Amino acid sequence: MSVDLTEIQKSIQQTFRDFSDKKVRPLAGKIDEERKFPSELFKQAGELGFFGMRYPESAGGSGLDIVSYSLAVIELARGSLSLAAVCSMQSLMGTYFLYRFGDKEIREKYFSEALKGKKIGAICMTEPNAGSDLMAIKAMAKVSADGFILNGQKTWVTSAPVADFFTVLARTDNHDQLSIFFVPKNLRGVMVGKSIEKMGVRGSVTSEVGFVDVHLPKNYLLGEIGEGTKCLREILAEIRIMTAALAIGVATSAYEEAKEYAKTRVQFGKPIGKFQAIQMKFADMAVQLETAKHYVLFAAALSDKNLPRQKEAMIAKLYASECAVNICDEASRALASYGYAVEYNIERYLRDSRFTLIGGGTSEILKINIAKELGL
Repeated sequence: MSVDLTEIQKSIQQTFRDFSDKKVRPLAGKIDEERKFPSELFKQAGELGFFGMRYPESAGGSGLDIVSYSLAVIELARGSLSLAAVCSMQSLMGTYFLYRFGDKEIREKYFSEALKGKKIGAICMTEPNAGSDLMAIKAMAKVSADGFILNGQKTWVTSAPVADFFTVLARTDNHDQLSIFFVPKNLRGVMVGKSIEKMGVRGSVTSEVGFVDVHLPKNYLLGEIGEGTKCLREILAEIRIMTAALAIGVATSAYEEAKEYAKTRVQFGKPIGKFQAIQMKFADMAVQLETAKHYVLFAAALSDKNLPRQKEAMIAKLYASECAVNICDEASRALASYGYAVEYNIERYLRDSRFTLIGGGTSEILKINIAKELGL
């Protein structure tokens, strides 16, 4: 199950590790405290080529594999889960359907600029009454003489307050299945609503978005009518692998910082890391972290080889996210009262880690789907 990294993959990992250590980590606490989109770091990630890693050179990307991408995500998340979340959204769900189905206008004006970090994209799926159950979506794009008229309400839209364009899942009046639409933010009738205050990943600004009689030309339909859910499945495994990588990144930071604390915090005449009870905590954390990381890279390698990986991606996301929450909790316990103090990063990691339980499917949904994959 182990994945031997190539020299290029090691280089990508080191590049984003250096960026994370030198640029991101020093600002991570400020990003969380100010609850603002990390614009400058976002642009710098674009300059490093993060947003185009998964796309071919012919489309303006670098044509790298999912293993390389996952390693970069881990390192970004090790620095700031807020930054990693918005960058990952941009590099995957925010731009994929523009690349896959966008015409020349969309590609040149929006997709190409998004790969550079000069425009920001967001995806609108969730609605007040449609979360895990996408087929409960009520947003409607009625067919008109020259295109579509979109109406609907979306919520939990990552980067919506700063986005330049949206990818929207909606119904059409002539089809039972969902379709995908490209919606520039500056169109009349597009309204970004109130921000959603969150426990963690506070620099990943999130809000509601409403669409009232928004006129969309025909070329803003991405793909075919009724093919939206099918198209989403094309990248569902990668979404889950990416979310698992985010979980590993934040868990790694919590583990590493708690371990350093255990080496220097002296009680009863010796560092607390010398006490067996603390040592067992770190042994458990290390086992979970290493196992999760290996499995995520294994699932990423399956994706690179275009092999079946839906079950593996679900297992990776489920295990990594649950491990992340547990590791951050145990790290906090190792610091005792200081793990509860805002001056230490651990409390932020603990808050942030819970974000990974949601994206890519909740643990409960994943368990149900894994059971189906097992033929039960």
